[in-house]
Amino acid sequence: MTAAPDETVHATSVAIEGRGVLIMGPSGAGKSDLALRLIDRGATLISDDYTTLTARDGQLLLGAPPTIAGRMEIRHLGLVDMPHADTVPAALAIRLDEAPERMPETVPTIMLAGIALPLVTLAGKEASAPIKAELALRRIGREQTGP
Repeated sequence: MTAAPDETVHATSVAIEGRGVLIMGPSGAGKSDLALRLIDRGATLISDDYTTLTARDGQLLLGAPPTIAGRMEIRHLGLVDMPHADTVPAALAIRLDEAPERMPETVPTIMLAGIALPLVTLAGKEASAPIKAELALRRIGREQTGP
């Protein structure tokens, strides 16, 4: 049985090798576009535009509100049905910014539903953004805990 979400945030999320990546940023920042490019590289959609956050057993679980599960808004194409993952433990948060710091000295964290996640800031519209997201997940992503 899945617990009720603690909160719903304006963010898109994908699963990469079973680890959840939450992509945050203002409208038009490229959240869905980055997610689509990650999906093209093998990621699975969790949720587009709004993601549910549920804290359980020390983990932050990412999910989709039932009304949008398995659907992604792709500019110039509209709503598209996509394969999706139901609930995935979060490992990394990405904040989209047109001018991220070039060489950050530390890896900040963000508290979501009482759980700290590593946070990386990327320019989502850069061609290399999907590769940078995957590298960040491997280097600083939170490891899955529990069963």
